[in-house]
Amino acid sequence: MADRRRSVAENVAGDFFVDETCIDCDTCRQLAPAVFADAEDYSFVYEQPKNAETRRSAFRALLSCPTGSIGTLNPACAREAKADFPMPLEGGVYYCGFNSPKSFGGNSYFVARPEGNWLIDSPKFLPHLVERFQSLGGISHIFLTHRDDVADAGKYAVRFAGRRIIHRKELSAQPSAEQVIDGSDPVQLAPGFLAIPTPGHTRGHMCLLLDDRYLFTGDHLWWSRTLQSLNAGRDVCWYSWEEQARSMSALARYSFEWVLPGHGERINQPAERMQTEIRELLARMRP
Repeated sequence: MADRRRSVAENVAGDFFVDETCIDCDTCRQLAPAVFADAEDYSFVYEQPKNAETRRSAFRALLSCPTGSIGTLNPACAREAKADFPMPLEGGVYYCGFNSPKSFGGNSYFVARPEGNWLIDSPKFLPHLVERFQSLGGISHIFLTHRDDVADAGKYAVRFAGRRIIHRKELSAQPSAEQVIDGSDPVQLAPGFLAIPTPGHTRGHMCLLLDDRYLFTGDHLWWSRTLQSLNAGRDVCWYSWEEQARSMSALARYSFEWVLPGHGERINQPAERMQTEIRELLARMRP
């Protein structure tokens, strides 16, 4: 739980606060941009919620904070926001919430399908999420974009007998994974589900394209609030920036309308606009 005695100096007075344990993962700023802002090395409350909607979003951020760095004078009210997770986005795609510190606060997603549900990367393993996933039909497949964001995937695999899918070059992060992908060619995993190897951020990073509409991008690609464009980060590229640029170029061949990242903002735009954004990003990435 957050400690008001360790509250950061930038917080405005009121119900919500951020303390010094914040790791600057951006989760709260994605969920409640009207409440939380960036102080470069951590988040802070720049404006207290002014209505029921922004208050609810602040409670969602509190629950999803991986390090428990957000506090409130009314913690009992946070329990009501639990019911919002997993949070529907569109077309049976959900944002899980409850981001894990094991993935530095990375986002994870749940996809409901009649033939078997999917988990993309992993949130914390919590009774609430277990119950909700069970009520939605369980988890048949767990797609892991890369080693950084596996978090509690193993626990979910055991609980639901879900098949974990990971690239061989990331296998050391989940050595007992049930399905291992080799090489650099796209792999059709199931109808509508295409695994696309995108090395760069890590050696075996992969994206997952669902129904030519939803692109789950791990740490390969995200929406930047600052630039107001799709973006990738050289300073968080752990393997090869040149490889990441090549992977980005290959990704430009596909059609999609959603970018759903592990880290960074998600975005929904027309497919034609996404293609323009990718081309502009490539121009910035290349020397």
